[in-house]
Amino acid sequence: MKTKTVNQKFNFALLRRVLHYANPYKKKLYASIFLSIFLAFLTPVRPLLIQVSVDKYIQGRLPEMLIAVTVFQIVLILLETFLRSYFSFITAWLGQHVVKDLRIKVYDKIIGLNLSQFDKTHIGVLTTRTVDDIERINDVFSDGVIPILADLLSILCVLSYMFWQDWQLSLIALIPFPILLIATYYFKESVNKSFHRVRNAVANLNAFVQERLTGMHVVQAFSAEERELVKFKSINKNHRNANIDAIFAYSVFFPIVEIVLAVAIGLIVWWTSKEALHLHQSQQGTLMAFILCLNLIFRPLRVIADKFNVLQMGMVAGERVFKLLDNEDFIQTQGNFSPKKIVGKIEFENVCFGYSNETMVLENINFTVNPGETVAIVGHTGSGKTTMASLLNRLYPVQQGVIKIDDIAIEDYELNSLRKNIGVVLQEVFLFSGTIFENVSLLNSAITKEEVINAAKLINMHDFIMRLPQNYDCPVMERGGILSFGQRQLLTFLRTLLYNPSILILDEATSSVDSESELLIQQAIEKLIKGRTSIIIAHRLSTIRKANKIIVLDKGKIKEMGTHDELIEKQGHYNQLYQLQFEKHSPAFQRD
Repeated sequence: MKTKTVNQKFNFALLRRVLHYANPYKKKLYASIFLSIFLAFLTPVRPLLIQVSVDKYIQGRLPEMLIAVTVFQIVLILLETFLRSYFSFITAWLGQHVVKDLRIKVYDKIIGLNLSQFDKTHIGVLTTRTVDDIERINDVFSDGVIPILADLLSILCVLSYMFWQDWQLSLIALIPFPILLIATYYFKESVNKSFHRVRNAVANLNAFVQERLTGMHVVQAFSAEERELVKFKSINKNHRNANIDAIFAYSVFFPIVEIVLAVAIGLIVWWTSKEALHLHQSQQGTLMAFILCLNLIFRPLRVIADKFNVLQMGMVAGERVFKLLDNEDFIQTQGNFSPKKIVGKIEFENVCFGYSNETMVLENINFTVNPGETVAIVGHTGSGKTTMASLLNRLYPVQQGVIKIDDIAIEDYELNSLRKNIGVVLQEVFLFSGTIFENVSLLNSAITKEEVINAAKLINMHDFIMRLPQNYDCPVMERGGILSFGQRQLLTFLRTLLYNPSILILDEATSSVDSESELLIQQAIEKLIKGRTSIIIAHRLSTIRKANKIIVLDKGKIKEMGTHDELIEKQGHYNQLYQLQFEKHSPAFQRD
C-alpha cells in the first residue's frame, strides 16, 4: 500500500473533522484549551519572581519579603505541576473517548459493508484501520494539536516577558536560534520519514507472521521453515533499520539543542557581565531570570518537532479511517417490512449478477420454490451456485432482475428480519474462540442451554458433546482445531437449528467429510429440511436425489430443471454429471 508523501501540506479540513468527534466532550475540550492558555501565561511568572527576589529583596536585605516570595513560588510550582498533570490527563482522556467512539463507528461500518469489499480488501488492512490507525488518532489529542498550541503559546509568553524586561539581551540570547530552527526542521523531516518506514515495516511484520502462523501446517509439511526464517530475517532487518534511523535522528538533535542552549546562556552571561562592568551595577536577577526563561523555551522546543510528527502521523491515520467511513459500498437497509415469520416462497425473476461489471456470473436466472419444497442446485465449480445463495441472503446486491420471498422483493424486507429467517450452513466452517455453547448460541441470551441440548439430541450430537471435556462448556480453539471437520460441520447444523429459520441454505455441507460424518450430516439434513423451504448446493449428487426440484447451472445459466428422474430421462447435462460422478467414480451409489 502506498503511503502519503511526508512533505504533504497540513490538512486543516481533516483536522476539523477529527476534532468534530470531540463535540460530545466539549467541557473537557474547552477545559484543556483554557488550561493551555492559563499555563502559558503562568510560565513567565517564576522568572519574574526570581528576578524580583534577587534584585530587590536579596540586594535590599529584606528577608521577610524574600521568605514570602519563596513560599509563594513553592505554592506556584505545586499549582503549576498539578495543572500540567491535569492538562495531560484530560487531553489523553479526550483522545481515548474519541478513539472509543470512532472505533465503534468504524467497526459498525465494516460489518455493514458489502461482501465485495472483503473480496478485494485484505483483512489485515481492515484490522489496522480498526485498531492501530484509530489509536494513532488518540495522539492528535494527547500529544498533538492542543499540546502543540500550548507549547507555542508558552514560548510566546516567555519571549514576550524577555523582550519586556530587556529587548537587547533578548536579541543576544536568540542569536543561535536560527541554528535550532534549521536543526528542528531537518529533525522533523528525518523522523517523519523514519516513522513512515517503521509503520510500513510493522505492517509487513504483522502480515508475514499472521500468514505464516495461519498456514503453519503448510510451512512444516513442505519443510519450508528455513526459507520462511530467511524471509522473516529480511523483513525484521528492515524494521530494525527504520527504527535505528529514527534513533539516530534523536541522538543528533538533542545534543544540538543542548549546545544551542549552552551558547545562548554563554551569550547572556557575556552580555550581562559587560553591562554590569559598564554600568557599575549588578544584573544578577536579570541573568538568573533569563537563564530560566531559556530553559522554559528550550524545554518545549525539544519535543515540539516530535509532537508535530506525531500529529502528522495521527492525521495520516485519520485520513485512512475516514476513507473507510466514507465508503458508500455498504448494504442498503431502506426496507422496513419485518414479518415475525415468513412462509418461504422464493422467486428469482430475470436475475443477473457479476462481481465486476465486465463479467457476469449469473445471467437471466428464473425459477420458483414453493413453501416447504427442497430445491437442489448443481453444476461445475464456478457455475454460480454459491452466488445464488449469497444473493438470496442479500450478501451482495442484485444488479438486474428481482428476487422475491413470499411475493415481496428482498430489498423491501428489513435486513435483520430477512436474515433471521434464512439459515445458512456453509462448506467452509467457521468457529469462534469460546465454548461449544457460545459457538452454537452466538451469545444470544434468548437461547438456553436446555434448548441447545434438545437440539443436539435431535441431530445426534448430544452424545458426542457429552464425551468432550466440560461437555457444552468445552473450549473450542480458533477455527475449531480440536474438532474434526465433520464435528465442526455438525455444530453449524446445531447452530442453524437453534435459530429455527423458515428458509434453509446448505452450501456444499458434505463435500469434505468422511463417510461416517456424512451419514450423521445426512440424518441432520433430513431433520433440518423437514417443514422448511430448502436450497441444497452440492457436488455429491447422492445428497440431492430426493429434492423436489433440481436446477442445473452451467456458466451462470440454467441448463435444465426438474426432478432427478426427469433429468435422467432427458439424457442431458444433469445425466452427464450423474454418469461422470457415479459410474466412473462411485458405482456403489447407483443403487436406489
